[in-house]
Amino acid sequence: MRKKLVMAVALGVAAAMTASCSGTQTQAQNPSTVHAQARPSPDTPTNTPASPPVEKVTAPATVDGLAPVVRKIPTDKPYVFITIDDGAVKDPAALQLIRDSGAKPTLFLNSKYFKGSEDYFKALQGTGIEINNHTMTHPNLKGKPYDVQHQEICGDSDAIQQAFGKRPTLFRPPFGNYDDNTRKAVAACGMKAIVLWTAAVNDGVVQFQSGSKLKAGDIVLMHFRHTFTADYQAFVERAKQDGLTPVPLWDFLA
Repeated sequence: MRKKLVMAVALGVAAAMTASCSGTQTQAQNPSTVHAQARPSPDTPTNTPASPPVEKVTAPATVDGLAPVVRKIPTDKPYVFITIDDGAVKDPAALQLIRDSGAKPTLFLNSKYFKGSEDYFKALQGTGIEINNHTMTHPNLKGKPYDVQHQEICGDSDAIQQAFGKRPTLFRPPFGNYDDNTRKAVAACGMKAIVLWTAAVNDGVVQFQSGSKLKAGDIVLMHFRHTFTADYQAFVERAKQDGLTPVPLWDFLA
């Protein structure tokens, strides 16, 4: 009788432990606490998706037909934004690098570079990134007549919508050069903002317009070049070193 009682108690304890373990495995993370959590230790794997912002932020208003110019995102959160331009070199490693980083880069593409390589950029689009406007042929727009700028900008939006199924909402001027005709054309072509940058990655080195590190709200520029892998890895490591999380730019320019 005593042996049977001991066995019954043991079985009850085992069942309780099993139920407790299965409950903790299915518990969902509370999204409202994501940003309050401590940063991972250096030994924690970094190939998990970045936590998205809780709320979207509206882009500055278009005033008098002129699209706003954004160089940095005002935020008190430890967020940084990666943008990738042109599309000239299609590095086969880009897809896995972007997936592993968990970042959601904003691509600013020229239609002269993505035409004929739509499948490559569609695969990148499948990771959750957005494709935006960088003109059709990458000219220096500053000083050019409005009609010329309008054709370059709207033409790229048309090509992106046809190729990737979504019309761009953001614009980056080639070389960072623009004037009021650019701002008018960007607004007329249906985009919300002109996006510049505060840091850039070249030859595997992050370069800063001011200071010696990335700061919250920085917009980082890189390109589809032969150095893509080194550049992207340099950005990811620098963001981690400076305590910043890469998040989608479009969530802050909605």
